[in-house]
Amino acid sequence: MLETIQCLIVDDEPVAREILENHLAKIQTIHVVGSCKSALEAFNHINSEKVDLIFLDINMPEISGLSFAKSINKNIKIIFTTAYREYAVDGFDLQAVDYLLKPISFERLLQAINKYLNENPPIKEDYTEGITSEQSNFIFVRSDRKMIKINFCDINYIESLSDYIKIHLTDKTIITRETISNIEVMLPQKDFIRTHRSFIVSLASIESFTNEYIEINGSEIPISRSYKNAVLQRLENKY
Repeated sequence: MLETIQCLIVDDEPVAREILENHLAKIQTIHVVGSCKSALEAFNHINSEKVDLIFLDINMPEISGLSFAKSINKNIKIIFTTAYREYAVDGFDLQAVDYLLKPISFERLLQAINKYLNENPPIKEDYTEGITSEQSNFIFVRSDRKMIKINFCDINYIESLSDYIKIHLTDKTIITRETISNIEVMLPQKDFIRTHRSFIVSLASIESFTNEYIEINGSEIPISRSYKNAVLQRLENKY
């Protein structure tokens, strides 16, 4: 089974902590080890127990989230949470996994968790053969008022339609309200490639290609001028 991600919530607002706790309780691989109202309280947790990931408010009294993030072990990953968009640059300067703007929706939280999993593959415990690394191989997206599991191996290509995307699978198409840039960061880079501002393709699904397009299951996916050199170099090296 996959090792549980040990998470800590740090926020001086009780309502904000409660929202995060409720969201995280729906994700089986997440265990909330503590919910703290200050950085000082959080220090006690990280000094006494294992913490993998912290959901950290930036604007807090006494010690700000930014100052706290600078002072802890760099192996502990940070997802910043705040009501102030202007703090985003400072957050990413500290190499945060993600930056969530309040109020935080469950869908946006899932994006952040998926990004964390792609950057920090979970550990699979095998009681007969020890411990091996296993890459997260799926994401969840919202479609038709429910969260749908999408296995990376089932994706042929992804098509952008402004604020929506079509995820073309081997047997069906899922439409979800999302941007292609947000979905791109959740995909394993070794398996997917951006060919156009509106298209991402699965390398495993490519049947043929030219300098102008990639063919997948009878569809011609365009290769735009701005992506052409990178795409062709990668495809020619792979194939």
